[in-house]
Amino acid sequence: MLQIQTATLTPEIVFKTSGHVDKFEDLMVNDTITGECFRADHLLEDELEKLLAQPDLPGPQKDEIKAALARADDFTARELGEQLKKYHVLAPETGNPISDPFPFNLMFSTQIGPTGKFKGYLRPETAQGMFVNFPRLLDFNNGRLPFAAAQIGGAFRNEISPRSGLLRVREFVLAEIEHFVDPQDKSHAKFAEVADVALPLFSRASQVGLAPVQHLPIGRAVEEGIVNNQTLGYFLVRVYMFLVKIGIQKDKIRFRQHLQNEMAHYATDCWDAEIFTTYGWIECVGNADRACFDLTVHEKASGKNMAAFVLYPDGIRDVAGLEIAVDKGAVGKTWRGEAKSALAYLESVKEDQEVLKALREELNNNGEIEVKGLKLSSQYVSFKEVTIRQTGRSINPSVIEPSFGLGRIIYCLLEHSFYTRPDAESRAVLRLKPIIAPYKTSLFPLVSDEKMLAIVPKVLQGLTRYRISCKVDTTGTSIGKRYARTDEIGIPFGITIDADTVVDGTVTVRERDSMRQVRVGIEGLGELLRDLIDEVVSWEEVE
Repeated sequence: MLQIQTATLTPEIVFKTSGHVDKFEDLMVNDTITGECFRADHLLEDELEKLLAQPDLPGPQKDEIKAALARADDFTARELGEQLKKYHVLAPETGNPISDPFPFNLMFSTQIGPTGKFKGYLRPETAQGMFVNFPRLLDFNNGRLPFAAAQIGGAFRNEISPRSGLLRVREFVLAEIEHFVDPQDKSHAKFAEVADVALPLFSRASQVGLAPVQHLPIGRAVEEGIVNNQTLGYFLVRVYMFLVKIGIQKDKIRFRQHLQNEMAHYATDCWDAEIFTTYGWIECVGNADRACFDLTVHEKASGKNMAAFVLYPDGIRDVAGLEIAVDKGAVGKTWRGEAKSALAYLESVKEDQEVLKALREELNNNGEIEVKGLKLSSQYVSFKEVTIRQTGRSINPSVIEPSFGLGRIIYCLLEHSFYTRPDAESRAVLRLKPIIAPYKTSLFPLVSDEKMLAIVPKVLQGLTRYRISCKVDTTGTSIGKRYARTDEIGIPFGITIDADTVVDGTVTVRERDSMRQVRVGIEGLGELLRDLIDEVVSWEEVE
């Protein structure tokens, strides 16, 4: 997997080509009197949830409302307008009538340069920067597929109604992986290792049929066609394992498949990793099979080769093909300076059989082909059928993309990790896993004694050797209060220097969640904590 950092400010042509300028939009309504804007599907969802909360709602009506709620993201503008009228949805605060839904593009536009003529956008995703740099990434990987590129960076979306803290904002951080793969072979070399892992899958059929989430082994889900292919299935498992590893509760994770009209314009299959919070189910990781869409459209618009060469598994093949002949002298004599770009293009595609087939068909149908503004008749170009010995084929790779919304994941993690101790509700605890806790340990001299304080640097030196972060508290506050302070900020282990430390060189190590303690020698402290943080050993084993 390669790491890359691309531009945040992007020329319009990139997003015009990718379809974002025309299709990256949500449906919006406004208050017909005040003009305030709202996201249409959110208004419908809020109203339907209020109706479902009514205890005396008849069964058939409840099922109808549940079905509409499941499809809220999937309605067309016309269908959504009908639903809003059916349930008498009004503007939230004023109670005024609302307009019919209409599309609103979510990208922030700007002008690049002093003339104001060069339009650009703040990127709504990091992916396009990786796609336009695909030839460089492929070259860096020695031309081999499959491979992946990853990027962490800022993204911007002009949300209609930001809300819910970190969950719906206009500026956020994404971590995205673009896994490039042969479209005819979306198997994964490591799929067998995860095939038996059961995932909570909320498929398209389950949503429409109001069925519950299914817990299926990913191998079976791929085999039955519920999940599109092995590579997508592999990444779903890896996303699930990552979320669990950092501390998200297993029973509050599900993978929801996008409904057909809900899918992005570039996707052939998409599963959102959703996490349950006090705000309901929150989409945190989008997992999409983008097929060949992105590289194909960028190649067509830019004229740059976005293909990869894949070897035939059975070796060399003799296949029927085309050969192009160009009378360069005649072209140059006729068009002079204008001929250079056309001739360069024809030279670049002479090995691309798909392009040659399209050009021959154009010549046969129109009597000429148009190349870089030049119209070339059979006087200038011709095609001949030949037998070609091929070792492989050129393809525009498909892309499997996991896209992590880091702000949302962090919010969900904090909510899942926070609790108060049953025996003392005033004592809050942030149950962060050691592997992600900013501070791994805290260090307390039991009292402000010179002999104890003199041991602090020695303990810190041992921790630093193992790159273990430590928060030192030498205040005179009681040890119980100091433990409570560090519990609140998620420090998993507390080290206490006491009178015995001065005598025998041992310290007390306290585990945050159980509050149990063990006695450890200073010399072996760093190694033990490193193993606990990396989950090489458990606290129970240490005890």
